Amino acid sequence: MSKEMSYAEYMELVHNGITTQAGNCPVTPLLEMLQGRWKFQIIYELCIQSPIRFGELKKALGSITNTMLTSSLRELEKDGLVDRVQFNEIPPHVEYSLSGKGKDLLPVFYEMTKWGFKYLE
Repeated sequence: MSKEMSYAEYMELVHNGITTQAGNCPVTPLLEMLQGRWKFQIIYELCIQSPIRFGELKKALGSITNTMLTSSLRELEKDGLVDRVQFNEIPPHVEYSLSGKGKDLLPVFYEMTKWGFKYLE
C-alpha cells in the first residue's frame, strides 16, 4: 500500500478486503498501541505542551496514578510514539514529547476531533 493513497483508492481496497501481512485490519495495530484509558489523553497533553516533565503531565491528567502514567508512557515509548529524554543533572529529570511517528498521528486526531464535534455535542 502506498503512503500517499487517495480516499477513493483506500475505499476500493477496503471493498476488496484490505488486510495487513498478518491478515487483519490495517487499523488494528494502531488501536492496539492506543488501547487503554489514558493513552489518548497523554498524546493530547503532549500536543499541548511538549516537551513536558512527568510531574507536569501527571498534574495535567488529574486522577492518573504514577504507576499507570509510567506504564502508559513506557508502552507509548516502546511503540515509538513518544520520546523520553533523561537529564542527568541535579536534580535529575525526564522530559517526554511526541516522536516523529507520534506527530504523524496528528492528522488522524484532527479528523477524529472534527467527527466528535459534529456528532457528540
